Amino acid sequence: MNYSETLDFLHQSLPMFHRVGTAAYKANLNNTILLMDLLGHPYRNFKSIHIAGTNGKGSTSHFIASIFQEMGYKTGLYTSPHLKDFRERIKINGTMIPEDYVSEFVTNFKADFDQIQPSFFEMTVALAFKYFAEEKVDIAIIETGLGGRLDSTNVISPMLSVITNIDYDHTQLLGNTLDKIAFEKAGIIKYKIPVIIGESNEFSKPVFVEKSNLENAPISFADQDYKPKNIQHNNPFELSLEIRDLSLKSPLAGMYQVKNLTTVIAVVDKLNEVYHLDISNDVVQKGIQNVIRNTQLLGRWQKINDKPLAIADICHNPHGINYILNQLKQLNSNHLHFVLGMVNDKDIQSVLNMLPKDATYYFCKANIPRGIDANELKEKSKEFGLLGNVYPSVLEAYQCALQQAKSNDIVFVGGSTFTVAEIV
Repeated sequence: MNYSETLDFLHQSLPMFHRVGTAAYKANLNNTILLMDLLGHPYRNFKSIHIAGTNGKGSTSHFIASIFQEMGYKTGLYTSPHLKDFRERIKINGTMIPEDYVSEFVTNFKADFDQIQPSFFEMTVALAFKYFAEEKVDIAIIETGLGGRLDSTNVISPMLSVITNIDYDHTQLLGNTLDKIAFEKAGIIKYKIPVIIGESNEFSKPVFVEKSNLENAPISFADQDYKPKNIQHNNPFELSLEIRDLSLKSPLAGMYQVKNLTTVIAVVDKLNEVYHLDISNDVVQKGIQNVIRNTQLLGRWQKINDKPLAIADICHNPHGINYILNQLKQLNSNHLHFVLGMVNDKDIQSVLNMLPKDATYYFCKANIPRGIDANELKEKSKEFGLLGNVYPSVLEAYQCALQQAKSNDIVFVGGSTFTVAEIV
């Protein structure tokens, strides 16, 4: 199969969570274990750091990968979902896995896939681990897809486990209380492997402590050990702050990045303490500042137009949306034009209840089965006083918002990763 045929096979034959939702979720590691047996357990051939969490795990993964790249390490990075290209999920030093490698992998193991019947995500994890092993990466930063305990990535034995935070998301699969969600995320905590918790609360902290005690895993809480100060937005797209003796400048300028960066510094310090990696302040500063260039990250408080100013962000649950709304308020625009598309298995009502009633909305549906119909979204939004028109595609909604916005207005595109993916 060529690459185009390979993608067709993957999309049509393997259940994809980001397209169809819960029907693609496998609540066990059985298929992953079979795939690892088939491939000879490639994850045993490289060091790794494992990252879970409700929000921020993608940015945190990219920051850490960028720091290792600045150290000169050959650095693998596995994240999900992708925005534009499937191969974004699997990178080495910011370069996506080659098309030929993907095609050869699927062709070589297609008969095994027919027998094992993995999900899209299970297959992708297997592909990433095999690629990282064959390319002899020095370290791989591995982001969980959903949850932790039963996530396909959870076969690795990392140097360090990281859980950024806990909030309500995927409640139909992970549980509808914070302690239940924390239990699933805590599944990545392993015997005697240090764990960093980025952001704790009264519901999740006891769960993490209990699990770490059970596994004899040293645990630390970044938000308790570090207190960022002098937090400034020099412009809408540069964040500066100080953490311990570090002055950091980040091109990822979302307000939520303050907590992600706090977690990153805790990770660096733990790696230096336990593994004596000697990651210098200079390397950390460069890794943070060069994260977009080093890892090709997209969709985090990303400027996509100048006049009118247009911004896209993949935040899609109440915790993340709250940060976005606060940051939009700080921009003091004349009027907000909000291009909104959501998926049908999220907490739609809680998000709609948070959104500003004085904005103009452009309702649309991302081109995936999980997307909520734009007319239905408009009707739900009307119940919360959110008014606007329906558009046949994300792109048309965005283009109309740009046309209607005045030069001192702001256009924001969000509500779903997949809405943003069609614009950036």
